Amino acid sequence: MDDLKTMDTVHAKKGEEAMLTEEEIKEYKSQIPDWEIAEENGVKRLRRAYKFRNFREALAFTNKIGELAEEQDHHPQIITEWGKVTLSWWTHVVDGLHLNDFIMAAKSDQAYKS
Repeated sequence: MDDLKTMDTVHAKKGEEAMLTEEEIKEYKSQIPDWEIAEENGVKRLRRAYKFRNFREALAFTNKIGELAEEQDHHPQIITEWGKVTLSWWTHVVDGLHLNDFIMAAKSDQAYKS
């Protein structure tokens, strides 16, 4: 299995892409163990909260994720609070999880460590 954080996202097109199977989700999830699979309005998504010492650090991380999202053309839900940033990744065109979401979760973890 390829290392998710070294992969680039692909442009997902409605009708051409399929959401991941449960087996694929389990396989990719092993590379991002700190993420949870949450379901909201019947749509599975990856979610993780990152902790910071203050709002300034949380905001800097938010901006780093924003730049990464623009670079990869895949955008998360971001909730920035004092000392905490919560990211949710899912793919709208498949109404669920796609390989892109796991790639971006891995890249988010990498950005948090740097």
